[in-house]
Amino acid sequence: MYHAIKDVKSHSDYLLILTFSNGEKRQFDMKRYLQYGIFQELRDKALFNTVRTCFDTIAWDNEADFDPEVLYQKSIKVD
Repeated sequence: MYHAIKDVKSHSDYLLILTFSNGEKRQFDMKRYLQYGIFQELRDKALFNTVRTCFDTIAWDNEADFDPEVLYQKSIKVD
């Protein structure tokens, strides 16, 4: 089942707290992606913190974005 992202908050240590369209809050760890392509730029904390919702997913000011299905599948549920 497809879940769109309704809200995102950046946290320390390159963590994202995501709220999905089904109401679930999930934590996604970006650290392992920061060595690839455009995501390398997100090592800059100021840029990382520009994360926002964009349509049904998330994006940053450097135009990086992420597949919402991957974000859901690779994240862990939090309360």
